[in-house]
Amino acid sequence: MKEYKVTIIGGGLAGCEAAWQLANRGVKVDLYEMRPNVMTPAHNTASLAELVCSNSFRSNRIENAVGLLKEEMRRLNSLIIKAADEHTIPAGGALAVDRQSFSDYVTAMVDNHRNITINRSEATEIPESGHVIIATGPLSSQGILQAISGIIKGEYLYFYDAAAPIVAVDSIDTSKTFKASRYGRGDDYLNCPMDKESYSKFWEELVNAERASIRDFEKGIFEGCMPIEVMASRGIDTLRFGPLKPVGLIDPHSGKEPYAVVQLRQDNHSASLYNMVGFQTNLKFGEQRRVFSLIPGLENAEFVRYGVMHRNTYINSPSLLNSFYQMRDNERIYFAGQITGVEGYVESAASGLVAGYHLASTILEKPVTDFPSITAIGSLSKYISNPSVANFQPMNVNFGIIQPLGQKIRNKQEKNRLLAKRALEAIDHIANFQGI
Repeated sequence: MKEYKVTIIGGGLAGCEAAWQLANRGVKVDLYEMRPNVMTPAHNTASLAELVCSNSFRSNRIENAVGLLKEEMRRLNSLIIKAADEHTIPAGGALAVDRQSFSDYVTAMVDNHRNITINRSEATEIPESGHVIIATGPLSSQGILQAISGIIKGEYLYFYDAAAPIVAVDSIDTSKTFKASRYGRGDDYLNCPMDKESYSKFWEELVNAERASIRDFEKGIFEGCMPIEVMASRGIDTLRFGPLKPVGLIDPHSGKEPYAVVQLRQDNHSASLYNMVGFQTNLKFGEQRRVFSLIPGLENAEFVRYGVMHRNTYINSPSLLNSFYQMRDNERIYFAGQITGVEGYVESAASGLVAGYHLASTILEKPVTDFPSITAIGSLSKYISNPSVANFQPMNVNFGIIQPLGQKIRNKQEKNRLLAKRALEAIDHIANFQGI
């Protein structure tokens, strides 16, 4: 029996998902991951599928597009979603995970698969023969970027991404905070309420704080992960309608809705660490400590990780890839993950799922089913591969890119439920076709 082998470069969410999809279909995989021998500005461990920015996979409700995308992936045997489901921690309606146990689980599943070989070395060249999936992520090393540049003729774009700080829970003054989720949906968040005076002082110090120097970063800020100080500079009330909005929260100390609220989300199973929701930042470390200590309850907070900002590189996918994340002019090469311009953990894993499925079907000469634009998976892949998309920017999945129902429905939640129902019926048909 002929043995087939694929090279995957990058052991992040997309690379691991692609490897899983290939290996489960009987295709051998050589997976290259440069960490820990070569680290990036944002990674801290040697684990595969390390979560860099947040521990949240966002909403778990299918009335939300990313919730629908996760449910589609569950039905298609996604490793990443299975890992997230098995290592979940409280986060209201969101799917949040203990980031270390999540990554450890993915690492073990990939490492123990009989069809996958992990190579802990930096890939600086793209193999000249055989099928390849490039899933090196937005923090690709300079060596592999030079190799990629040679096959895509230098069609790079970039933006700047940021991560939020993490604090030790035992350093928080809980006498000034309260536990609650919005609208009484549990108590999964730790809330730091602010009155008008404390908020105004915090805002003024935040917008005037010293930022770390990153050349030209203002030209490439991704709106979905904007530094909090940049958001604050747009107006004194901007944060109160964004990450610090008090809507749906009642402070039990006063019995009233606060003027503003800073929310902290559990970051690990033991609940010893919490991350500051929406506090992606480019402030200098000393400034983060000074300014964020103005938040009630965080006066003496111990920061186990400060927020950081880094440059994310992605390719001009609409001119390079088809809807299976395969290069149009070099069919043996695929891309997957954030380097394609999909934005978000779930979206990155979804691209790896599609690339792995299509490549396995191609190699094994089995029928291929396209993911239609009525599904979240299909609409995302068609967005990044649509040559008519002008000014290509990183994209989270959303109902705006999913094919409309063809009928007008006033109630947004009802419309989204119908879109989700239609999508999942299509996914179930594809799963049955694949024998999942």
